Amino acid sequence: MIHAAIFDMDGLLVDSEPHWRAMEREVFATVGLFLTDDECKQTTGLPIPDVVNYWYARAPWSDEALAGRTNADLGSAITAGVHERIANLAEPMPGAIGILELFFRLGIPTAIASASPMSLIEVVVDRLRIRDYLTLWHSATLEARNKPAPDVYLGTARKLGVLPADCVAFEDSGSGLTSAHSAGMITVAVPALFELDHPKFAIADLIIPALTKFSLDTLTAIQHEKQS
Repeated sequence: MIHAAIFDMDGLLVDSEPHWRAMEREVFATVGLFLTDDECKQTTGLPIPDVVNYWYARAPWSDEALAGRTNADLGSAITAGVHERIANLAEPMPGAIGILELFFRLGIPTAIASASPMSLIEVVVDRLRIRDYLTLWHSATLEARNKPAPDVYLGTARKLGVLPADCVAFEDSGSGLTSAHSAGMITVAVPALFELDHPKFAIADLIIPALTKFSLDTLTAIQHEKQS
């Protein structure tokens, strides 16, 4: 039986990825790196420090461009801007509220396991008004390693008091899917349209194009497969 449902947050429950990309483009432009929206999609699902390192390795900016800042400061500026944008503008992804209601109605505990800091998780929980549906939320920034390491999923299962193998995890990114898969959970991938057919999602137990495609029948089928 599935004893808990664990959800990634950015791009899965909340339509936050456009806000992350907008702030990445704005902040990186201050050091002379002018990215397109499609280029920003290359780092979807990565923690912000890794995003900064990714672009610095490919197009290193000068100390003069930093103007007294550090690369960590760039990451902090991106995160701060996203906090503000999400608090005022973000909307739930299609099917997000419905799937949380489904598990809540069934009495199955639900949790968020996000690469984002706890402060941003709190902003999203309040913006989407989903606090009552969730048992808890956990940030990978509180673990030794962020995604794609399994730490945040293992930590979330531990906090819920359930075995990882008895959890179903929902992820929209390859990095997050690797994290949940490595934790030994049943995995449901919900990729964005632009990478729906990417082979990195092949490790998932189930791939769906949107949370709206997950139903009680889908859950029943997953549980039967797990028991067989």
